[in-house]
Amino acid sequence: MRAADYISILARQPHPVFHSGDLARLWHINNKNTLNTLLKRYTQKGHIFRIYKGLYSLLPPDKLSPLLLGIKAMHGYAYVSTETILIEEGLIMQMAYKYTLISGKSRQFNVGKYNFRSRKLDDRYLYNPTGIIENDGILKATKLRALADLLYFNPKAYIDGFRTIDLKELNALQNELGYPLTKNHHAHTA
Repeated sequence: MRAADYISILARQPHPVFHSGDLARLWHINNKNTLNTLLKRYTQKGHIFRIYKGLYSLLPPDKLSPLLLGIKAMHGYAYVSTETILIEEGLIMQMAYKYTLISGKSRQFNVGKYNFRSRKLDDRYLYNPTGIIENDGILKATKLRALADLLYFNPKAYIDGFRTIDLKELNALQNELGYPLTKNHHAHTA
């Protein structure tokens, strides 16, 4: 197969970021040495971009969403939540220096200039789709789900905009997820 054929297969995929294992499956390459040689050649020629060992993209890394990079780097089910969403929604005013993800793994990592923190959540909560939306291939918590997640991990978390939250709605979501209920919002607004 020609380079153009391999690249056209990638271009038809819904997202521009791939693990080497994804590429092996898409290109039907079983030999790891053949795959590595092809990846090295394609990155040298600028057909694809190496983000780090085992992670590649059709686009230069600086043209990709940091959230997509973080999710793909987790190489498993993960969604954006807690501080990242609450800052976007104006419930936390201080800037986070890391993007926060929820997954089955607890880890801190960097992809290029971006810093990530993944909080490990038990599978019984992690795979509950309530309050999770997909946007451009990135799973994100809604404002209430992000707040419920944060309070699950840290019940005494300081939330600048907590007074704007309907406690009944939050408790209903926490109940549906199986999380402990937040009883007194005053502890979070002082």
